[in-house]
Amino acid sequence: MRAIRIEEFGGPEVLVPVEVPDPVAGPGEVLVRVAAAGVNRADALVRSGRYHRAGRPPLIPGAEAAGTVAAVGEGVSGFAPGQRVLALDGGKAPGFYAESAVVPATQLVALPDGVDLTTAATLPVAWLSAWYCLRRLARVGKDDTVLVKAAASGVGTAAVQIAAATGARVLALAGSAGKAAWAGEFGAHATVDGSAHPGEAEVEEVLRLTEGRGADVVLDTVGGRAFGLSLREVAQGGRVVALANVALEPSTVDTRDFYPKNASILGFQLTNLQLSGWDPRPDLRELVDGVAAGDYRVPIETVLPLDQARAAHERLESRDSRGKIVLTVAGAGR
Repeated sequence: MRAIRIEEFGGPEVLVPVEVPDPVAGPGEVLVRVAAAGVNRADALVRSGRYHRAGRPPLIPGAEAAGTVAAVGEGVSGFAPGQRVLALDGGKAPGFYAESAVVPATQLVALPDGVDLTTAATLPVAWLSAWYCLRRLARVGKDDTVLVKAAASGVGTAAVQIAAATGARVLALAGSAGKAAWAGEFGAHATVDGSAHPGEAEVEEVLRLTEGRGADVVLDTVGGRAFGLSLREVAQGGRVVALANVALEPSTVDTRDFYPKNASILGFQLTNLQLSGWDPRPDLRELVDGVAAGDYRVPIETVLPLDQARAAHERLESRDSRGKIVLTVAGAGR
C-alpha cells in the first residue's frame, strides 16, 4: 500500500511517499481503508522529533482519519466490511497517512448519514479535544464567559461553536484582524485582534469586554509566555484549560495571578488521556451526531492528495491557515 513515512526527524521534506506491506487486523482490531486523514500540529511535532510518544523513525504519522471497514479481526462485533467509520489513533503503527490502517475497535465510531468522510476525518483530534476541554473539564454552562485563544485554528473554531452551543458568551482571540473576524463568524459574541492588543493590552481588552471581571473559562492553546496572560484574564473562581503549547517555549507562571482568585488550572493531553483508560467513543458519537444535525460547521481550508503531505505540513506551519487541513486517498470515496 501507499503511505507517507518519516525516515528521519526533520522538516516537511522528510515526509516521503513509500510502498509498505498492507497491515492485517489482529484480535480486537479493524482494518480501515483510509479515505481522508486530518493534519494536526501534533503530526508536525512527531515529524520533527518533539512529540513525547512519537517513538523513533521510520514512522507513519497521522492520528485521525475516516474511511470504510475492510476487514475485522477476531472478537470484533458491531463493525462490518463496507461500513463508514471515523478513527482515532490507538497507538499502533501504521498511522493514518496511508491507504490502510489497523485500528483497535475501541477507537472507532460508525458514521451517521449526513457526515462525509472528509469532514469526519477532522473530528477525532481537534474537535474532540475542544469538546472534552469545554464540556468535561471546564463544564461550560450558559452563565459562563469563555475566552478561546487561537480561535481561527482547528481547535479554536471548534471551541467557539461548542461553547456557544451551551449558551455561553464567547470571546474569540486570534493573531490578526482577519483571523479574529473570521473566527467571529462561528458564533463568537466578541473578537480580539491579538496583533493590535499585544501583551498587557490583550489583558486590558479582555477585562474591558468582561466589564473588569475576566473570563470564567480560558481555553489556552498557545502556551509559552501567553499562558501567563491567560491567568490574568481568568475571573474569580474561573478555570484555565491548558490544551497545548504551540509556542514551544516554557510558560512562566506567577502564582499570584491565579491563587487569590481561587481559580483552577486544568491540563489536557489527548493521548495521555487515552492511556489513562478513557473511552473516547461516547464523546465522539455525541460530537458526530451534532455535526450530522447541523449544529456545528467544520471549516476545511485545504484538501490535498496523500502524496502531498509535505505541502500540507508547509501550509500548517505557515500559521496562515484557517480551519483544518486534510489529506485524501484517491479512489477511497468521500
